[in-house]
Amino acid sequence: MKFKLSLPKTIDWFLYIIPLILMAAGLAVIYSLTYYNNKISLFQDQIIYIAIGIIVMVVLTFWDYRNLRGLAIYLYLIGLILLTIILFFGKSALGATRWLNLGFFQLQPSELMKVFLVIILARYFCDIYGEIKFRNIISAAVISMIPLLLILKQPDFGTVSVLAIGALTVVLASKLSRIQIFAIIGIIFISLPLIWFNLKPYQKQRIYTFINPSADLYGSGYNVTQSVITIGSGGLLGRGLGHGPQSQLNFLPVAHTDFIFAGLAEASGLIGSMVLILLFIFLITRIINVAKISKDNFGMLLAIGFVGILIYQMAVNIGMNLGLAPVTGIPLPFVSHGGTSLIMNCAIIGILQSIYLRHKKITF
Repeated sequence: MKFKLSLPKTIDWFLYIIPLILMAAGLAVIYSLTYYNNKISLFQDQIIYIAIGIIVMVVLTFWDYRNLRGLAIYLYLIGLILLTIILFFGKSALGATRWLNLGFFQLQPSELMKVFLVIILARYFCDIYGEIKFRNIISAAVISMIPLLLILKQPDFGTVSVLAIGALTVVLASKLSRIQIFAIIGIIFISLPLIWFNLKPYQKQRIYTFINPSADLYGSGYNVTQSVITIGSGGLLGRGLGHGPQSQLNFLPVAHTDFIFAGLAEASGLIGSMVLILLFIFLITRIINVAKISKDNFGMLLAIGFVGILIYQMAVNIGMNLGLAPVTGIPLPFVSHGGTSLIMNCAIIGILQSIYLRHKKITF
């Protein structure tokens, strides 16, 4: 008598497995970075965040994503209220006010808005898909600009760029005409000088450092320089967890968040780094597949918006670790330490699973 183990085909198990592997890898690196530096509480907190994230992921899988259409405006308003509150009662760190201290948890509303903005724009465009007018694009710009301006007040230009990419991805996926696409591209290019002149001095300095990090090796270029050295010291196979001199001797700054990819590369080498990148690429292909098989425009636009956010965050974080992008403080999805960010990424996976789960038959 033969026994055959088979997993239900109604769920894309890779959408579960890949984030779990990424979270496990991040947890291992965080442990190795904090154990010898008396910061083990960061590792313990991350375990709690992962547990909450997994619960959120599973719950949203079996909760009909189409309910988000009716909740979109309420989620958006909640996000705006939290972003407004944080300007008056937020917790400041490293020159920015981004968190609300709830006692048991440090809530970062801008991370919530990453998801909420995609949801409300997907709701707005799903009923006019393929019939977009310029006034619809202007309305979407207004909807997007309100949270962007609030987040700029914190200030957090990195998160602003993530929200802008998410919004732009949803708009472009709504079947615009060529004239509309060229108009949007033209407006973006025209806006670049305005954006530049409104950047704060330290933000401009990050761009100068990106162009020439060797100009100030012990100042603004220190973080990037140490990150590149850390990645190079990993070699082909890595030095192993807890054995990297760059990370263990605290040469690598904020190694558990912004530069966790460098810490992972030092521990696992080129091979481990490539495996991590391939996992992200595979995850992205699975999300694109969800967008393709979605039976309604709302689900398709949600998936496209989410994949745009994940691709951008992955590319920028790894890019800044390699010195290929300016340092912006954008975390590596599922890997970097952080409560709100990790939980919201898990929420994204849960919503995507819900879309996949219901793609074969839709009942109204």
